[in-house]
Amino acid sequence: MSKRNSQSAKTAARERLRVERERQAKRDKVKRQAIVAGSLVAVLAIAGGIGYAVVQNNKPSYWEAQKDATVVAPANTTGAKGTTVVVGKSTAKKTLKLYEDPRCPICASFEQTVGSTVKKDLDAGKFKIQYVGATFIDNNGNGEGSKNALSALGAALNVSPEAFLEYKTALYSTKWHPEETTDKFKDDAYLIKVANTVSALKDNTKFQNAVKKGTYDAWAMAMSKTFDDNKDGVDGTPSLVMDGKKLTGSDGKNAPMTVEDFTKAIDAAVRA
Repeated sequence: MSKRNSQSAKTAARERLRVERERQAKRDKVKRQAIVAGSLVAVLAIAGGIGYAVVQNNKPSYWEAQKDATVVAPANTTGAKGTTVVVGKSTAKKTLKLYEDPRCPICASFEQTVGSTVKKDLDAGKFKIQYVGATFIDNNGNGEGSKNALSALGAALNVSPEAFLEYKTALYSTKWHPEETTDKFKDDAYLIKVANTVSALKDNTKFQNAVKKGTYDAWAMAMSKTFDDNKDGVDGTPSLVMDGKKLTGSDGKNAPMTVEDFTKAIDAAVRA
């Protein structure tokens, strides 16, 4: 082999090596850029995720937002935002204010024990009832069933006062009222199942749609605020008030929880 050919071969080999090195350098550069870009995307994604989580955590909950939502008041209500709910004969001279929380176990006991007597006196015109709904059990961080059930009671009230009273009785019944620690009333399907035991609400599409759509959710929050802002000094349920005075049982402190105590307290208040 001539020196010329040998030198040419070496030169060609060096050139091929140089070209290959340049190609590898380009590939390495592209790889580094991809890694940097990927890392940047990951950082941005993490930052975005954290930012989204912060925004979500700072957003008011659904029910909190309902405090500022437009209120749709049920039929058979009066007053600001429809939070005055009075049932009974218009000729009744006295009004019994009844404060209750749908999830309250003591309210359930009161309704199960004294409820039929309350209804009998109401039908007889001994008094009217002004219902004030509360949701403080939910507000203790224990769920949303009080608010959801109060909204459903609004849907029942929109059907008729009788449907409202019967539905309230059903919700407080031994069959349907859950333990305070079990938030069954947050489930629309459960509320509708209970409603199907009330003749006026059974398979009532308008009522069911109102429950599912939350038509009276904002009303429930407005009603709950009425409880929170009450001027009767009431801070628990059940509470009974007539002419600005709390009705109590034999202990002189709590609501009358027997028919005998209730009748005694009501008769005295009606005569006053």
